[in-house]
Amino acid sequence: MRWLVTGAGGMLGQDTVAALTRRGEDVTGLGHAALDITRPESVDEALAAHRPDIVVNCAAYTAVDDAETDEKTALLINGEGPRRLARACATTGARLLHLSTDYVFSGEARTTPYPEDHPPDPRTAYGRTKLAGEQAVLAELPETSAIVRTAWLYGATGRNFVRTMLDLQARRDTLDVVDDQRGQPTWSVDVAELLADLGPLIGPGLSGVFHATSSGETTWYGLAREVFRHAGADPERVRPVDSSAFPRPAPRPTYSALGHDRLRQAGLTPIRDWREALAAAFPSFGVTTTEGESAACRSSRS
Repeated sequence: MRWLVTGAGGMLGQDTVAALTRRGEDVTGLGHAALDITRPESVDEALAAHRPDIVVNCAAYTAVDDAETDEKTALLINGEGPRRLARACATTGARLLHLSTDYVFSGEARTTPYPEDHPPDPRTAYGRTKLAGEQAVLAELPETSAIVRTAWLYGATGRNFVRTMLDLQARRDTLDVVDDQRGQPTWSVDVAELLADLGPLIGPGLSGVFHATSSGETTWYGLAREVFRHAGADPERVRPVDSSAFPRPAPRPTYSALGHDRLRQAGLTPIRDWREALAAAFPSFGVTTTEGESAACRSSRS
């Protein structure tokens, strides 16, 4: 099969291209400069040139806070872009895997993982625009598309919470990290491998929404302590605080763990426990300097 990955310059896009390449697949990865999903002519030209059997859309507007004041741009990329991709796939006969997010749910008043068919209820502009993309793909390509929701993504490339913790543990004596938001830290490599497994299965009889997050759950505080432990740093240097310590324009979900029943129904094994995944991912990280700090942590010197 021929694969086309959009947003291939991003963390998940890079890992998806790498996973497919390791499997010997015929894969083309295109970044924004080569494929702008907001421009119909760019989408049509890319699909005509590469003739993919499966398209994986990793292109997205992911600036959660910025979307609160620029929802129009976020909707163009997260809503209209996927619609154009789905229409092009419908014309050429390609299948489409479209990446989405836990932010399509409210993340409130819940203590058990969201099933795939739970009614969406986004509380942020980012969540609304990602839900618009889901709805557009399912409307345009109902039998040969998959919505793949992931969350708390980290990887060896790009800025993410794990990389920030690795940097700050080397530079700060203590860190205050949010302990009242629960979710599933998920290694982008694991998601990429799952996309490679899922893509060939999509078609009439197997389409719709799937969740691609690690098994188990923790808080940002719990994740930070585990990162410190792997880095050989004292986890006691991480101090728990609640979300009020970090006011943000876009509210963060209090609980956003996702269930994996549809993967099991498709005969696929859900992603491993987040602790096991972090241990496997850790050798791929280097401690590098990042600008700023995570929205879930605050550092200080004693």
